[in-house]
Amino acid sequence: MSGLIPQRFVEDLLDRVDLAELIGSRITLKKAGANYKACCPFHDEKTPSFNVRPDKGFYHCFGCGAHGDAISFIREFEGLGFTEAVEELARRAGLEVPYDRAAKQEMQQARTLTDALDFANRFYQSALRNQHGAFARDYLEQRGLDDTIIQQYQIGYAPATGTALFEAASKDLQGPLLETGTVSDKYGRPRDLFRNRVMFPIRNSRGKTIAFGGRTLGDDKAKYINSPESDVFHKSREIYGLFEAKQSLKQLDKLLVVEGYMDVIALAQHGIHFAVATLGTATNQDSLTALLKQVRHIVFCFDGDQAGFRAADRAMDNALELMADGLHLQFLMLPQGEDPDTLVRKEGPDAFQKRIDGATPLSRYLFDRQSEGLDLQLPENRGELRARVEPLLNKMPRCTLRDAMWHEMLRLCGGRNQWQNRDQQKRGKWSGERRDRVNEERIDVKLSKDSILCLALLEAPDLATEVTELAKGSRQFSQARNFASWILEREARDRKTLVRCLALDNQAREQFYHLFDGIEHIPARESTLAAARELLSPNEEASRQQRMAALLRNLSNLTTEEREELKALSSGTQE
Repeated sequence: MSGLIPQRFVEDLLDRVDLAELIGSRITLKKAGANYKACCPFHDEKTPSFNVRPDKGFYHCFGCGAHGDAISFIREFEGLGFTEAVEELARRAGLEVPYDRAAKQEMQQARTLTDALDFANRFYQSALRNQHGAFARDYLEQRGLDDTIIQQYQIGYAPATGTALFEAASKDLQGPLLETGTVSDKYGRPRDLFRNRVMFPIRNSRGKTIAFGGRTLGDDKAKYINSPESDVFHKSREIYGLFEAKQSLKQLDKLLVVEGYMDVIALAQHGIHFAVATLGTATNQDSLTALLKQVRHIVFCFDGDQAGFRAADRAMDNALELMADGLHLQFLMLPQGEDPDTLVRKEGPDAFQKRIDGATPLSRYLFDRQSEGLDLQLPENRGELRARVEPLLNKMPRCTLRDAMWHEMLRLCGGRNQWQNRDQQKRGKWSGERRDRVNEERIDVKLSKDSILCLALLEAPDLATEVTELAKGSRQFSQARNFASWILEREARDRKTLVRCLALDNQAREQFYHLFDGIEHIPARESTLAAARELLSPNEEASRQQRMAALLRNLSNLTTEEREELKALSSGTQE
C-alpha cells in the first residue's frame, strides 16, 4: 500500500513532525546538547545509548543499531505497517493522507471485513464463558492453560449449533462474514463454518482479526480447520502469534517457529513468548520472507519423526535462496513422539530453553541430513554427497556463508590434491565417524566489509576512532560502528584490555554475542588488518564514491547541505 502514498507527501509529513516530541510522548528523553538521549525502547539496557537528532530527523541506538526516521520509529514501536504509520503521523499533524479513490475504497472494504471478524472473535470469546462453553473450558484446563493466557490469545468457542454466529450478527455484518467464509452459504442457506470447536483468532500486526483456526471438540474428520483465504487473509504471508509475541517482548531478537496453535500457546504459558507458527502445510518462501522482516535469527522446531524431518527439509530448501550474511537459521528436532506442547509441560521451560539454545545451525543440519546413510571412507559415497549438496548450495546467493559451506563440501568430499598427495591423505584419513575433522589448511573466505572491520577491532582496538569516523556516513558498517563506540566508551586501547572487558561485562557479552555468527573461517591477523586499512584509508576517488553511495541510500532524509554535497560529488563524476 506504500506505493499509493505520494513520496512528496511523505517527505512533507516528515518535515512537519517534531521527532523529539513524537518519541518523547512514548519514552522519557533527556536533553544532551542539541540532541536527546534515552534508554533504548527496542532492547533492554541500563546505560542510555538511544540518541535522537531532531535537526537531522533521525534516531540511532549505539547498543542494538536501531536507526530510522519518524515513520520507522512508529512502525517499530507500535508494530504498524508503513501505511498505518503514515496515517498515524498524518493524524498527529492534522493532515489527510492523499489516497486515490480506488485505494480508499479498497481500505474501507478491508476495514469492513476486519470489523466483522472482530465481531466474530468477541462472539466466540463470549461463548467460551457462557454455559455452552463448559466443555471447551474443561479442555483448555486439561491442556494446562490459565485465564491470563486464554485472554492474551483471545481463545474462544464456536457453539455446536449451525447458525449461532450468523444469527448473532447484525445485518450489516452478515454479508462480510459470508465474504470471509466465516459463514458459508455453500448449500443455499447460511451456516457457520466453525461448529463445536475451540477457536484461535489469527491477528495481523495491528491486532485486527483476519481469520480463525478451529480445533474440534467432537469426532470430526478434520481435527483442525482454518478460515479460507480472503481479501484480508493470505495464509502464506501471515504468522500466528506474532502480534502476541510483540506485545509480550520489548525487543524481538529471534523467533521460534513451531507447527501448531497449541504449541505457540503452551510455550507462552511457560514463559517462552517468542514462539510463532506459520499457516499451511509447509514453511514456504512467503512465510519465510514475512519472518525475516521481523528478525534475523530464526529457530525452526519440528517433531523428531519422519514427517518432522521432511518438514524441516522443506523449510531448509526454501530458506537457501533467501540466505544472506547476518541471517542465523537453526533447526531444533524434538525427541520422537514429542511436540513443544507436551515436552515443555513434561520437562519445564528451562530445559526446553536449553534445547533452543543448542539448536543445530543450518550449515550443519544440511550436511548431516545429506550425508545420512553414506560411508565417507568410500570415494563413491563422497561423490554421492557432492551430487546431493552442490545443487542445494547453488540455490544460495553469493555470501560468506555460501563460500564457507562450499569449502566444507569440498573438504568432506575430498579434493583432487587429496588423491595426489598420499601423505596428506594419511594425515586426514577418515575414522569412519562422519563428523571427525581432518587436518586442513586455513581457507581464505571473502568477508563483508562490516565483518572485516569488526575482526580488525578485535585485533587492534586502537582503530576504533578511525572506524567510527568511517562508519558515520554509511549504514553498511552498523556492527563495526557499535563495536567501535563501545570500545571507545570502555577505553580499551589494547587487545588484552578489550578481551578482559568483553569477558567480565555481562551486558557486553549479550550485546556482542552474535557479532561473528556468520563467519565460519577467521582470516589471518595480517590479512584482516590489511583489508581493514584499505577500507579506512581509500584513495580520493574511492572516498568520493563511498560518500556518494552513503548519501544516495538515505536520499529521502538528506538535509539541504547534504543535497548540495551530493550535487557537487555528482558533478565530479561527470568531469
